[in-house]
Amino acid sequence: MPAALSPVPATQTAIQLTGPDQLSVNAAKPVHRPGPRQILGKVECVGLCFSDMKLLHQFDQHARKTPVMAHLAESVLKEIPSYVPGGKPTVPGHEVVLRVVEVGPGVTSVKPGGRYLVQADWRELKTAKSNGAFGYNFEGGLQQYVLLDERTTISSDGVSYLMPVPEDRSASQLALVEPWACVEQAFIHKERQSLKPGGTILLVTSSGAKPVFRGMDFSKTAKRLCLGSNTAPEGFVSVRPEDLKPGSIDDLLFAGGDAALLESVVPLLATDSLLVIAQCGQRFLRPVQSPLGRIHYGGVRVCGDPESGFREAMRTIPVSGEVRPHDHAHVIGAAGPMGSMAVIRLLFLDTPGLSVEGIDRNVGRLAVLRPKAEALSAQRGVPLRIVDIHKEHREEQASYHMIMVPVPEVVAECVRDSRRGGIINIFAGIPSDVVGPLDLDAFCAKHLYFIGTSGSTMEDMEAVLGKVLGDRLDTNLSVGAVCGMGGAIAGLEAVKGGKIAGKVLVYPDLGDFPLTTLEELAAQYPSVAPKLVNGCWTRDAESELLRVAGKS
Repeated sequence: MPAALSPVPATQTAIQLTGPDQLSVNAAKPVHRPGPRQILGKVECVGLCFSDMKLLHQFDQHARKTPVMAHLAESVLKEIPSYVPGGKPTVPGHEVVLRVVEVGPGVTSVKPGGRYLVQADWRELKTAKSNGAFGYNFEGGLQQYVLLDERTTISSDGVSYLMPVPEDRSASQLALVEPWACVEQAFIHKERQSLKPGGTILLVTSSGAKPVFRGMDFSKTAKRLCLGSNTAPEGFVSVRPEDLKPGSIDDLLFAGGDAALLESVVPLLATDSLLVIAQCGQRFLRPVQSPLGRIHYGGVRVCGDPESGFREAMRTIPVSGEVRPHDHAHVIGAAGPMGSMAVIRLLFLDTPGLSVEGIDRNVGRLAVLRPKAEALSAQRGVPLRIVDIHKEHREEQASYHMIMVPVPEVVAECVRDSRRGGIINIFAGIPSDVVGPLDLDAFCAKHLYFIGTSGSTMEDMEAVLGKVLGDRLDTNLSVGAVCGMGGAIAGLEAVKGGKIAGKVLVYPDLGDFPLTTLEELAAQYPSVAPKLVNGCWTRDAESELLRVAGKS
C-alpha cells in the first residue's frame, strides 16, 4: 500500500536550465498547486538520459523547446505554469515515475495516491520541427514536485500519457521503463515494405541504366515523377530538379551508379521515406555521401540490389528491426547506458541460435558490464562475448549491428563488416543533418538494410512494463549510479562525459546525496551492500538507501 501523502510544501528544490549549458540548483522554486484540469505529482525517481545533453547544449534552439503550434490553443497553454517554451527556464528529466498528490476538480484520468509513469513524447502538441515533450518545453522531473495538465497528458483518442504502475516494484525499475522502451522500439519497429499509399514517388535514372519494374505496384501512389529517364513506366511525369522541394519525396527509386547524381537527390527525401537503389550492373566506385542522421531522426530507410530490379531490392526490407533466428549480433558501444540495455535485452530473448558480442572502447565501463552480462548469458543460455576493442578483435562478421555510439565512421565500418542480408540498426543519435560516406556498392551487393528509430510510444512502454511485471526483464540491471538532487548536475556531467557504466538515477528524497556509483555505495553503506545482488541494484537496496540516507 502507498504511504500516506505528506503535506505539499510551498517551495522545492529543482534543477533548472536557464540557457545553453547553464544549469543551476533552485532551492526555492515554487510548487504550483493544480488548477481545474491539472495534476501535481511528487517525483519518486528520474533517470538521466543522453538526450538531455542535446537540450542542455541547444536550449531554446532544440526542436522540442520551441512553442507548441497545434492541438492546444495559446489561451490554454497560458494556463499551464509548467509550459516553458523558448527562452524560459525549464526543468529537464523525462524518465520519471511519480506519485499523484493532488488533482484539480476536472481531472478524471488519475487519482491522488496513484503511482504513474510518464510517456514524455506528446506527439499531438506539434512544434515547428517536432512536438511538445515532458522535460523540454514542459517542465520535467528533476524537481521534487511536477505540475502536469490533463489537456496535455491525454491524446485526442483518449489515451493517457500517464501509465499506472503497481506498488510492488522499485521506483528505479519503473522509471527505467521509458529508456528501455526506446531500446524496445528500436528492435520491434514495424518496417514499411511497400511504396507509400498516397505518397509521392520519384524515379531517378543514371545515364545508361536500364531498370526493371517487374513486380512494382504504383497504383496506390498519388504522384509519380521522374528525372533523367526515358524508360519510366506509364503514368510518370517528367520534372526538372528545380521543380522539386527538399523533403517532398516519399519513395525515391534510384537506378544506376552515378554517385554525384544520387547525392544531389538525397535531400529530396521526406520523413519516413524509402530510398530504393537498383544499380543495374553499374557501380558507384567511390563512397557516397548518405543521410546517416536522418535514418535515426527522420525514419529514412535504404535498401538496394546490384542488378536491375527495384522489387528485388525491396525484398530485403525486414518485417521489423528485431533480431532473427541464428543472428550474430554486435552491440557497438555496449558498455554505455543504452548499450548495456541492448545487450541485456538480447540476452533475455528466446530467439533460437542467437549469439551476442558486446563491443566497447571504455575499459572501466566494460569491467562493470562484463560480470552482469556474463552471469545473465549463463543463466539464459545465450552465447556472449564481451570485447575490449583495444585488446581483442571481433570474433566474426555480424548479421545484426546495433550501433550505440553517434559516430558516422562506425556505420561505414558496419557496412564493411556485415554478413550478407545484415541489418544495421543506427540507434545512437547522429545529428539529423549529418551525412557520411558509405560504400553503397558493398551495401547493395550484400543486400543490407538500415534501420533507426528515435523515442518510444505508449505501446513500447506497455511492452516493457509487461516484461518487467512478468519477470522477463529486469531494468535494474542497467543502473550504474544514484544520487539526490544535490548530485544531479554531477550526474548530468557524468552522462555527458560517458563516465558511468550504466544509468544514473536521481531520487529527490535523497536531498543532497552526491553522485555515487554502486561500487562506492556498497563500500560506504554496509547495510545497503548486502541488498545488492551480484553488485546490481534492487528494490531492497533502494528501500534501504532511502531509509538510511533520505532527507526526511
